[in-house]
Amino acid sequence: MSYTSQKFFFTLVIVCLFAFTPVAFAQPVGQQVSQAYRADSVIFKGAQTGLTYDATLTVPNKATKKYPAVILVSGTGPQDRDGTMAGHKIFAQIADYLSARGMVVLRVDDRGVGKSTGNYAQSTTADFASDVLEAFNYLRTRPEVEAGKIGIMGHSEGGASCAIAASREPKIAFLISLAGLCMNGYESLIIQNRDLVAVAPISDADKQRYNTINALMFKTALTYADSANMADKLNETYASWKKKDDEYVKAQQIQFDHFRFPIYSYVNQATGPWYRYFIKYDPAPVLAKVNIPILALNGDKDVMVSYKENLDNWKKLPGRGKNKKVTTVVLPGLNHLFLPCEKCTPQEMPSIKAPFSPQALNVIDEWLNKINIIK
Repeated sequence: MSYTSQKFFFTLVIVCLFAFTPVAFAQPVGQQVSQAYRADSVIFKGAQTGLTYDATLTVPNKATKKYPAVILVSGTGPQDRDGTMAGHKIFAQIADYLSARGMVVLRVDDRGVGKSTGNYAQSTTADFASDVLEAFNYLRTRPEVEAGKIGIMGHSEGGASCAIAASREPKIAFLISLAGLCMNGYESLIIQNRDLVAVAPISDADKQRYNTINALMFKTALTYADSANMADKLNETYASWKKKDDEYVKAQQIQFDHFRFPIYSYVNQATGPWYRYFIKYDPAPVLAKVNIPILALNGDKDVMVSYKENLDNWKKLPGRGKNKKVTTVVLPGLNHLFLPCEKCTPQEMPSIKAPFSPQALNVIDEWLNKINIIK
């Protein structure tokens, strides 16, 4: 399933379990717009990518000439500038909060969304990092922006895009990860799908079946990520497993088997450029080049990006472990979108009425003050 509107971390294999429909988000973006900041619609051209980017720039109304700035970077799947996921406009809420406190915030429609050009389906995490750098270079031309205080904030896969961008551009002042990916792609797929299976309303036997076939398919995809015959190998792996699984179903005398693996859609996805790049992605050599201040936050109820493994890597990988300017924070009771949850499954997200976590926003605010970005 492609999360074209939810914009989660990466496309799930167990699509029949976790599909849901986005709902309209009724909460206003902010109540301080006219007093605290202005919101400008902007369009800029990327010098290196050649793409056009459609965006919103929020600029504080404080009596100062220049402001620090941050670029908001989205995760997997084409997303609008407001970061609309499961009906929650989390980037609009973050921009409202930070611009009211004295920061310029740039949030951009992804490739192929709105008036932004480019082919999202043919792009990779590295390409999205190039988009981040184009946004960074654009902000450096804005007269309202203090050029030495421009940072980046990435959600989910956007954390990896930010890491790649920061490894390429030493002038980036800081990096904030919101449930950002900081694991190699293969391991992250295994853990994410394991965690999603664990909270699914299915039998233990079917959970084991999903974990088995997922692991087999991911391993095959990794092995043949650079091969022209990747599709054939994936289909062969599935056929071999399916033969054994049919024997299992027969032996268990299961009359109505509801288990389904979306082999056709998975092969189509896995053979595309994004998946081939992602499953091989390794953050270690990337973050070895990053020595700027980093703040990494995760909710402890996140089943999309496991907080422990990813926060551990955010702490130990930057600057080959010598970057001591890294802060990691675990926020209790929050899901992948930094919303309070009860079941904490993807299906629950559209029904949650709460906004993006005020606690998370406060942590960000205090950290930006601590590193002298906001004064």
